Amino acid sequence: MSNDFLPSATQEILRLRAEMLGRLRVFFDEREFLEVETPALSIDTVIDRHLDPLVTVIGDDPRRPEHGQQYFLQTSPEFHMKRLLAAGSGPIYQVTRAYRNAERGRLHNPEFTIAEWYRPGDDMAAGMELLSDLADAMLERGPAERLSYADAFERHAGIDPHRADVKKLVACARAREVAIPAGLSNSDRDAWLDLLLVELVEPHLGQQQPTILFDYPASQAALAKVRGEDPPVAERFELYVQGIELANGYHELLDADELRRRNSATNLHRLDDGKPDLPEESRLLAAMQHGLPACTGVALGFDRLVMLAAGANRVADVMAFPIDRA
Repeated sequence: MSNDFLPSATQEILRLRAEMLGRLRVFFDEREFLEVETPALSIDTVIDRHLDPLVTVIGDDPRRPEHGQQYFLQTSPEFHMKRLLAAGSGPIYQVTRAYRNAERGRLHNPEFTIAEWYRPGDDMAAGMELLSDLADAMLERGPAERLSYADAFERHAGIDPHRADVKKLVACARAREVAIPAGLSNSDRDAWLDLLLVELVEPHLGQQQPTILFDYPASQAALAKVRGEDPPVAERFELYVQGIELANGYHELLDADELRRRNSATNLHRLDDGKPDLPEESRLLAAMQHGLPACTGVALGFDRLVMLAAGANRVADVMAFPIDRA
């Protein structure tokens, strides 16, 4: 008889998970953040080249389930939380379920728990400080070191990620005997940067203490501001512990016209990748035009956080019922 009705996490880990969830709420409550809840289903969705939402249809006639309005299960609560910020919410956080298609593996599950927060008035430095404080409160591994994306690449790959062309990135990968995926285009600079990041840089991050990597290439800004240096950099930062990415943060983009431009460019990349485009107009754009306050926001993978705290090897080990037991 199959025992796949049982949870994949032990009762001890499920108790640890509940205790960590309580501590996370205390952390934000003590700093006067408001806990909020936002929809998992929306006609809007984040437009990202590498994030693919799950799609469903809500209709009026259950006998014709394929007919109705298309909705997206949210890859993060970002759009709705920013709409709350534009309405004057002040500092907010939420712990919720998020959904991403085609993501299964040791560190991924299509349905997962995300903690996300925004605080008006914070610049990138303040956002990194808050993230470091949270990581210390949850994992008790001390404050996070700050390491720029450029310094990390210089240290572990011996290359300048902001100035090297694709030819140099390819040569670096081959010299370091990195396994190169079939079909990786020599015109896709960001894909080569990601390959070097994953293979040569990430394994070294957060080993002695948590590491916050910051100042990403402007081409990887997503919804972050771009700082006009030479070369320009995105005010984006990520938290790593034991080589595992736990959180992604932005000093948030406020310009609705710039977001429209990025949405259009990202959809072209999605089409090049053989993926469907995603709706470029959204209520977030309307909120930004109304006035999104200057702020920093961070999304943290709660399952990975628990995995590290528990000394587990897979996120499935800290979930009651991952996708193969759902």
